[in-house]
Amino acid sequence: MTARANRKRKSQARPMTMIWAVLICIFVLELLFYAWCRVQCINTGYQIDTQLQRKKRLTGLQNELEVELTQLKAPARIRQLAENRLGLIMPGPEKTVVLP
Repeated sequence: MTARANRKRKSQARPMTMIWAVLICIFVLELLFYAWCRVQCINTGYQIDTQLQRKKRLTGLQNELEVELTQLKAPARIRQLAENRLGLIMPGPEKTVVLP
């Protein structure tokens, strides 16, 4: 009878072992999925930080370019370039023609 009892015990233990093995596999897969999610979250944070730094740098560059454009468009600078490089002068009142 002991042999029969051992077989019965082994046959009952096999399904429990399979259930535990499946549960452990599911638990390990959940841990791996959680770790993957955390890594993706951290990588996304790094990408956001990089893009914010890039935006800050480009905004500063844009501000510098706007200041330079304002300086280049200054009427005094244009007048100086016209006089020195092109030899132009402001016309006097005698050279002004009024159109009707």
